Amino acid sequence: MAEEIINRVAKSKLKVIDLEDYYPDGKRVLFDIKNWLLEGLVLREKDFRVSVAEHDWSQYQDCYIALHCSTDAIVPDWAYMLISIETKSYSKLTVIGSLEQLESIIYTSIISELDLKIYKDMPVIIKGCSHKPVPANALVLLSQRLKPITKSIMFGEACSSVPLFKKK
Repeated sequence: MAEEIINRVAKSKLKVIDLEDYYPDGKRVLFDIKNWLLEGLVLREKDFRVSVAEHDWSQYQDCYIALHCSTDAIVPDWAYMLISIETKSYSKLTVIGSLEQLESIIYTSIISELDLKIYKDMPVIIKGCSHKPVPANALVLLSQRLKPITKSIMFGEACSSVPLFKKK
């Protein structure tokens, strides 16, 4: 008779945190303002305001928006602020930057609001592989929040984790 296979990971106190589980639904949009600039380089206030006012912002309902300019134009801060005021009624979040920066900002908010009491004095593994774009910055922020409360922190999978911290 074959020996019974025992899942020691399932029986251990090890807690696994998969940041992919917290990935919020919503389309991500990289919004380039270059087309609203004269020759893609010069912001003319009156024309820019008309472009912002006439744009159909409702198409960004429940989206996450990263505003940027793909040219070397010098864009004043108020221009991005003006757009963000318009997107506020529709988007879940609007930021200035790349899609990677957008994800980082989204996860910064998520991690700061996580209730981590269940991990008190427990060994924790932060899962490494994900199919969704979990930014590396999120892993760093989570590990910093966990350090004061956990017994230990590891990274990866239970079968092949990298130890990062162990309370002395």
